[in-house]
Amino acid sequence: MQSFRTEIENPVVERDIIELEKKIRLFNDGNINEERFRSLRLARGVYGQRQPGVQMIRIKLPFGKVTSEQLHRIADVSDEFSRGRLHITTRQDIQIHHVSLDRTPELWAELAKDDITIREACGNTVRNVTASVTAGIDPNEPFDVTPYAHATFQFFLRNPICQEMGRKFKISFSGTDDDTALSYLHDLGFIAKVKQINGKTIKGFKVMLGGGLGSQPRQADVFYEFLPTEKLIPVIEGALRVFDRYGERSRRAKARLKFLLKDIGLDGFKTLVNEEQKALSYQEYPIDTANFEQELELPQYDIDTVEVVDQNTYQQWLSTNVTAQKQEGLFAIGIKVPLGDFYTDKARQLADLVKQYAGNEIRLSLRQNILIKHVREELLPFFYIELQKLGFTEVGYDSTVDITACPGTDTCNLGIASSTGIAEVLEDLLKKEFPQYLNNKEVTIKISGCMNACGQHNMAHIGFQGMSIKSGKLTAPALQVLLGGGILGDGQGRFADKVIKIPSKRGPLALKLLLADFESHKTSSQSFLDYYDVKGQKYFYDLLKPLADTDNLTQEDFIDWGSDEAYVKAIGVGECAGVVIDLVSTLLYESEEKIENAIEALAQKQYADSIYHTYSSLINTAKAVLIDSEIKTNTQKGIVEDFDKTLVQPGILPLEGTFSDLVFQINKNEPTEEFAVKYLESARKFYNTINALRTNAVKNEQ
Repeated sequence: MQSFRTEIENPVVERDIIELEKKIRLFNDGNINEERFRSLRLARGVYGQRQPGVQMIRIKLPFGKVTSEQLHRIADVSDEFSRGRLHITTRQDIQIHHVSLDRTPELWAELAKDDITIREACGNTVRNVTASVTAGIDPNEPFDVTPYAHATFQFFLRNPICQEMGRKFKISFSGTDDDTALSYLHDLGFIAKVKQINGKTIKGFKVMLGGGLGSQPRQADVFYEFLPTEKLIPVIEGALRVFDRYGERSRRAKARLKFLLKDIGLDGFKTLVNEEQKALSYQEYPIDTANFEQELELPQYDIDTVEVVDQNTYQQWLSTNVTAQKQEGLFAIGIKVPLGDFYTDKARQLADLVKQYAGNEIRLSLRQNILIKHVREELLPFFYIELQKLGFTEVGYDSTVDITACPGTDTCNLGIASSTGIAEVLEDLLKKEFPQYLNNKEVTIKISGCMNACGQHNMAHIGFQGMSIKSGKLTAPALQVLLGGGILGDGQGRFADKVIKIPSKRGPLALKLLLADFESHKTSSQSFLDYYDVKGQKYFYDLLKPLADTDNLTQEDFIDWGSDEAYVKAIGVGECAGVVIDLVSTLLYESEEKIENAIEALAQKQYADSIYHTYSSLINTAKAVLIDSEIKTNTQKGIVEDFDKTLVQPGILPLEGTFSDLVFQINKNEPTEEFAVKYLESARKFYNTINALRTNAVKNEQ
C-alpha cells in the first residue's frame, strides 16, 4: 500500500495512516494481542460490526460541518470501500459500514485528501466535539460557538493526554440557553454567555460537568457559572488530566467521569483541576475567531424562474423545514433524513447544490438530519423543487415525527432489539393517525437498541429501549417504555422514567395509546411533560399494563421488526469503551513507544506533550510490573500507590525516593525544556531497569 504515502500533504496524518497499516499487519501476523489491537483500531475510527469480517468506519466531523468537496470525497469513499450508504449519528458524525479491515488505511488516506479524519472517532478518547446545528445563524445566540468547538477539536486531536483514557469523553457547545447541544448530559458541556465587566462585553461559557446517559443517566453539575473564552482550553485540559489519572480503568461500567465525580465530589474535582494548571502549556488560550467572522460571499447564480405547483405542500414545507437566519435575507433549510441514512448518489447532488447556490456547507444535526445554511429567500422555491427531486422535502424536520434511532441490531454488536425497524413503523403511524404532530417541536421520540442510549431514549419525552422478554421457554424482542424526559434549558434537563416493558410488536399500540390519552385529556395549554407530571408514572403504567401480558403472544411477536426470522437474542462484545486486556510484554513495548514519542515531542519543542508521554511511559511500565506480580490495577493513581506499597517500600525495587515522588513531578513543574529533559531521563532509566529485570526473569523461567 505504498502508493498513498506520497499523496498526503500532512506528514502527521501520513504517519498515522502508516502506523495503522503497520498495526494491522502485526495483528494479522499474530504479533499483537486481539484485545490490544481492538483498542488501537478504535482510536483510529475502526469499529467492529455485528457481522463478522467487516468494520464500521466512523468519520469525525467537528460540530457536523461538511463542505461540498468533503461530501463528494465521503461519497466516493463509501462507493469504493463500502456499499454507498451514509449514516448520520447522534454526535454529528458519518458512519459507513461493511468495510474490510485491510483496506482501512487506504480509505483513511482518501479521506485525508479533503482534510477529513477518522482519528479518535471511537475508543477511549475525546469523541467528536458537537455543537448546536444552528451555531452561527441563530438570531438568539450571544455569539457563534463554532470557532470554539473547532479550536477544542484541533487542540485535543492526537493530544497525548486523551489517547488511552479509562473511557470515552464527550464535549458539546450550545449556542443559546435552549441548550440544543445537550450540555446537561455531556462530560463537559458549554453554553454561550456574555457578561459585562468594567463596561466591556466579555464572551464566555456556562460550564456543565459530569453528565451522561447510559444505564445510569446523570444530570451534569454546574462547574463554572461563567468561564471566559480564553480559559476554555486550559480548563478542558485540566479536567482531562484529572480524569486520565483518577478515573476507573478496571470496571468498564464505572469508568465514566460521572462516577469519578460521585467518588470525589465536585469541589474535590475542581481542586485537582486547579492543581494541574501549573503543568499546562497555556494558562490562557485566546481563540482566533477571525476565519469564522469573515463576510459571507455567496455564489452568483443564473436560474430560470421556477413555479411551485402544489402551494399547500410547499407552504407546509416552509413552516416545518425552513427558518430565518440572523443574517438578513438568508434562510436555513432542514432536511429530514429518516434514521439518518442517505445515499451517495443524492449526497453528490446535494453537495453540488449547496456549492452552486448557497454557502458551500451543510451541518449534520444531533437528530441525524441535514441543515443547509445561507440560502437567499428568493431561492427557496428553487431549492424546494431541486430537493424534491432528491426526496429531501419530507415535512416534519425536528418534529415529533422525526424519530431518532441508533442502528441497533442492524449492525451494532450490543443491539438487543431492532430500533430502526420500530422507528419506521412509528413514523408511519404518526403520519397517518396523528398528522398534527408533523410540526410539533415539543414532543420528542427516541429509540435505542440497548441500554447504552446511543439513540438517547432516556432523555426523550417518549423513549423506547430494546430489550428481550421471556414467554415460557421462548424469548421475544421487547421494548422498555420510558416517559417524561426532556431539555429544560440553560444546562438543565430531566431523564425519563422507566414505565413498563412490552413485546416489541406492541410498540405502535403503546404510542397510539399514549398520544390518544394525551390528546383527549390535556388542557389547552398543557405540555406533554406537564401532563405526565400531573398524571404520574403509575397512571401510565396502568394505561400500558395490558400490553405487557406475555401469555397471549402470537408467532408474529417472536419476529423482530425488519426481520422475517425468529428472534434470537445475540449480544456481541461491545467496543464503545475499547477496554483492554493488557499483557506485560505489550505494556513494556508501549512504554518504549511512549518514550520515543516523548523524544520526538521534545525535539519539536512541544514540552508539555513530551512530559505527558513520559508520564504515560512511567505508568505503563509500573503497570506491567504489577500485572506480572498478579496485582490488580485500577486507576493510574492507584498504580503509583500500589507500586510504592508492594515494591519500593519493602525494598524489592529501590528508588531514589518514592515512585510517587518521581511520577507526580508532572503537576508540580512548569512545562520547561529543562524539566522535560530531566523527567524523560528518569523515565528512560526506570524503563531500562524494569525491562532488564523482566528479561532476566524470563530467561530464568526458561
